[in-house]
Amino acid sequence: MKRTAIKKRPLSDTTLASLEPEDMDYREVDGNGLYFRVQPNGKKSWLFRYKKQDGKWSWLGLGAYPMVSAASARKRAAELQDDTIRGKEIQTKVSAKQAQTAATNMMFSTLINDWLATKVNNWDEVTYDKAVKSIHRHIIPEFGHRDYSQITPQEWLSFFKSLQNDLGIYTQIEKLTSYCRSSYNLAKFRGEITSNPLEGMTEFLDKGNRGNMKHVELYELPELIQAIRTHASRPIAIGLELLVLLFPRPSELREAVWDDFNLDQAEWIKPAEKTKTGIIHAVPLPKQAITLLRELQSFKTESDLLFPSRDSYERPISNMTFNVALNRLGYKNRQNPHGFRHIASTAFNNKYSDKGQVVEACLGHIKKGVKGRYDKAQHFEERIEMMQWWADELDRMVGL
Repeated sequence: MKRTAIKKRPLSDTTLASLEPEDMDYREVDGNGLYFRVQPNGKKSWLFRYKKQDGKWSWLGLGAYPMVSAASARKRAAELQDDTIRGKEIQTKVSAKQAQTAATNMMFSTLINDWLATKVNNWDEVTYDKAVKSIHRHIIPEFGHRDYSQITPQEWLSFFKSLQNDLGIYTQIEKLTSYCRSSYNLAKFRGEITSNPLEGMTEFLDKGNRGNMKHVELYELPELIQAIRTHASRPIAIGLELLVLLFPRPSELREAVWDDFNLDQAEWIKPAEKTKTGIIHAVPLPKQAITLLRELQSFKTESDLLFPSRDSYERPISNMTFNVALNRLGYKNRQNPHGFRHIASTAFNNKYSDKGQVVEACLGHIKKGVKGRYDKAQHFEERIEMMQWWADELDRMVGL
């Protein structure tokens, strides 16, 4: 069909399908800013003509015909027409890409990686790799996707206070705050921000390990366990009770995946990259822990994580989650997640005063002279007995 034979608009399906190509591209108006384009090679597509905010006319492709039907193209054209009437800027592929690039450039992950790039030639390889690992483990999951200019000082302070509770190591927190503060300084001197939200923040962080190891006394633990079991979220309650039973570093439990556990063999194998020591750590699981883990499996989502974030199955819960839960149970400034390690350490050393090395192995501490990257050979059979004693002792104290 020749385009001179077109009798009515909008163009009918018969017309669209039968329009013949010519020596040059041509466009036929369909209506409401929508045009139908026919190329010399016979390809057909939809175009929308609109006036940009600078007053110039432009074209926006809406897709190839017949993949994009007339009904779909007209619906999209009507939406775009409404946008132009409301003064909303139409986003083309180029402008969308530019907006995406601008958003990516403002992400905190981009900023801190830019800063890390300034250290490649200044730091030795070991120092640099440790910094990268620590940043990607603790900072990026929380703030990597955020616009760094929109993260408030209050958010940073709350995050680092919670991280102190999670890690219990002030020196590591000090390094992480330094990395983030220096990244903001880079943005400041590039003229992207006028102030640094981390400036002066370390004044308000705990300056030593004792402040990060808040814990109740052993005789108060049964009441705390009973309170934990009343928590509104059963998965979080299970997580807190596992912290009591297994006393791992909180980050190790938050980041644990189901593949790390063999419930039939009663083992939790912590990968080297998730342990503070950098050594694979095998944890014997007492019967009570296995019962809790099997219950937790009933809440399993598509995520491999035991405790996935509500926002993304690929990320674990925030390092603040367990601490907030304890606070809401009435234990603010009395008990934090890392403090369970101190309680267990005290109880184990009192019970097994003649087995200091085994107790250290239970806590996942490196014994001087240990070689290799796997600690399962370190008193594992004795640890099975000791971990079961602790779980049974907790049951006795609670009155089960």
